[in-house]
Amino acid sequence: MFIDMDNSNSSPGLANHFLIARSSLRNTYFEETVTLICQHDENGALGVVINRPRKDLTLKNIFDELDLSTIDTDGATRSPVYEGGPVDQHKGCVLHEGVGKWGTTLVISDNLGLTSSRDVLESLSRSDGPDHSLMTLGYAGWGKGQLEQEMQENAWLSVEADCEIIFSVPAQQRWTAAVSKLGIDMNQLAPSSGHA
Repeated sequence: MFIDMDNSNSSPGLANHFLIARSSLRNTYFEETVTLICQHDENGALGVVINRPRKDLTLKNIFDELDLSTIDTDGATRSPVYEGGPVDQHKGCVLHEGVGKWGTTLVISDNLGLTSSRDVLESLSRSDGPDHSLMTLGYAGWGKGQLEQEMQENAWLSVEADCEIIFSVPAQQRWTAAVSKLGIDMNQLAPSSGHA
């Protein structure tokens, strides 16, 4: 159920940046999405969409499916599960503040990790997991040179990631919040303009 992640080839690239979908991605899976790039190197990139909660699935559903008993002291079990991207939508991972000591964590930054091992869900079900987290099913993936090509084609804008936007801003406002970090008005930006 979880994504296999290799942390050995990490390099900065666009890791720990938001990709903000431009109007050229209208009528595609990525329309008005914000994707956090978790890994980006010479072999490609991996990211998770952070603003597309599923209406039919909560963390409690995942706990029940995995036979994890829950202690819900803060209402976390009602948290939505997010569509992380179009690839492997049956595989899950947890994006969380702090890197923790989980079995399989891709370190995105000093204070952000993506964990694909069951132990993080076990901790969340006991209410002793990361303070801020969101679970995704699926991910966005780019092959060698593919993301760079899409950036040259102006499909995306990029800006450094912000944990406040990920964990504190309501999902339906994250695209606007990410755009505002750029200090531009997307309505006035021509489809062929450059990227940040």
